[in-house]
Amino acid sequence: MDFQLLGPFAARHEGRPVLLGSRRQERCLLAVLLLNAGHSVPTGRLIDLLWDDAPPASARATVHTYVGRLRAALRPYEVSVETRHDGYAVERGPHRIDAQEFTGLVGQAADARDPVERIGHYDRALALWRGPLLADVADDRLRSRLGGRLGELRLSAVERRAETQLGMGLPERVVADLTPLLQEHPARERLVAAQMTALHRTGRRAEALRLYGRTRALLATDLGIEPNHELRTLHERMLSGDPRLDRPPGPVYAVRVDDEWLPWSTSGHPALEFCNTYAGWGGDRLPGSEWLPGYATLAVWAGHLDLIEERQTARLREQALRGPDEAAAALDEARRFRTDLYACLTDPRDGRAFKAVAQVVEEAAGRSAFTRGEDGLGRWRPSPAAGLRMPLYAVAHAAGELLADPRRFTVRRCPGRDCGWLFLDESGRRRWCSLGACGEGRDAGAR
Repeated sequence: MDFQLLGPFAARHEGRPVLLGSRRQERCLLAVLLLNAGHSVPTGRLIDLLWDDAPPASARATVHTYVGRLRAALRPYEVSVETRHDGYAVERGPHRIDAQEFTGLVGQAADARDPVERIGHYDRALALWRGPLLADVADDRLRSRLGGRLGELRLSAVERRAETQLGMGLPERVVADLTPLLQEHPARERLVAAQMTALHRTGRRAEALRLYGRTRALLATDLGIEPNHELRTLHERMLSGDPRLDRPPGPVYAVRVDDEWLPWSTSGHPALEFCNTYAGWGGDRLPGSEWLPGYATLAVWAGHLDLIEERQTARLREQALRGPDEAAAALDEARRFRTDLYACLTDPRDGRAFKAVAQVVEEAAGRSAFTRGEDGLGRWRPSPAAGLRMPLYAVAHAAGELLADPRRFTVRRCPGRDCGWLFLDESGRRRWCSLGACGEGRDAGAR
C-alpha cells in the first residue's frame, strides 16, 4: 500500500487508487494516523484536529464510526488501525508513507559525506512533495498544526541542497530551484543568502543586490528587524567586490589536474593514495574532504598516477557522459572498495575487509593484460574490456601487490586529529604523514 500525504491525499495499491469514496474527514483522520504511524493518537486530539476546537456533541461517536469504515476499507490491503487505550494507531508495516520516506532521505542526506550522494538524497526527498501537505483534505490552519515540522524540514533540505550545489560549482541550478520557492518565503534569510550567492556567481550581481534590498525592506516592514549578520556580511562582500564570492572554496590539501581537484601525494603508493582524502578519515569534514565527487575525478586520478594511460582517461570520460548510470555504478564500487581497503590496511585482522578487497583484486586480474610501456618495462594494465571499471581495477591491482608485499606491515595511519592518512614507514621512525601540519601543536593522540 502506498500512502501519499505530501500534496493531495492519495492511497494506492499496486498503482491503483483506493478509498476514493471515503469522506474528506475520514481521509483526514487516516492522514493524521499515518503521520504518526506506529504511535497512538488520543481520541481527544483527533476530535480537536477534525473540528478545530468546535466539535459537535457526537464527535467521539463519529470518530469511532470513521475508524470502523477505515478498518473495513484497509483490511484487504493488510493495513491495521489498532485501538490503543483512548486512541488509535496505524501499525507500521510494509506499506509506504511518503512523509516517512521524506524524513528518512533527509536524514541520509545529512549523514552523507559525498556531496554528490548528499544532493541525490535531497533530490529524491524533495521530489516526493507534490504540493502543500494534505492539499485536498486540510485547510491552512490544520496544515500548520499537522505539518509544521515537515514544512520546516522541507525548507531546511532545500537550503542545505542549495549550499551543497554552490560548493560544487552549480549556481545555475540553485537559481532555478530557489526562484519559485522565494516567492512563497521571501523573508527566509538562508534561502535569500543562497540565491544571492548563486546570482552573483552567474554574473547577475545587480539582481543579487536588488534581492537583498527587497528582503531588507520586507523584514523591516513586517517584522521591524534588520537582516541577520550573515546576510549583511554577504551584502557587504558583494559591494566590496570580494573575489572569494566568485567561486566555491577549493578543497584543502589538493592540487588541480586538468579540470579536477586531486589530493596531494603523501604516501608513496597508489593504493594508499586512493584511501587518502583531502581531510583524512578523522575529525570534522573540511571543504572537499570527499575527493571522489564524480566519475571524471576517478578517471583523471588514475591517469595522473599512471595506473592507466592518459589517452584512456579521455575515452573513459566520454564514455561516462554517454552512460551516466553505468558511470555512477562504477563510482559507487570504487568508493566501497576504498572503504574496505582502508579497513583492511589499518586492521590486518579484519577478515571481512580482506575478503571484500580480494574479490575485486581477483576480478581485476581477470580483466588485465601484461603490456610493454614506453620505458621498455612490462606492467599489468586493465584491458579495454574492463570498461568504466578500468580505474577501479587498476587500483585494485596495485592494492593486491601491496597486500602481498611485506611492506604491507609498514603501513601506518597518521594520528593527527583531522587526518588519518596512510603512509609507508619502512624506517620504523615516522609518526606523522607528510602533510606537514599534522603534528604542529595538536592534541593528536593515536587513534
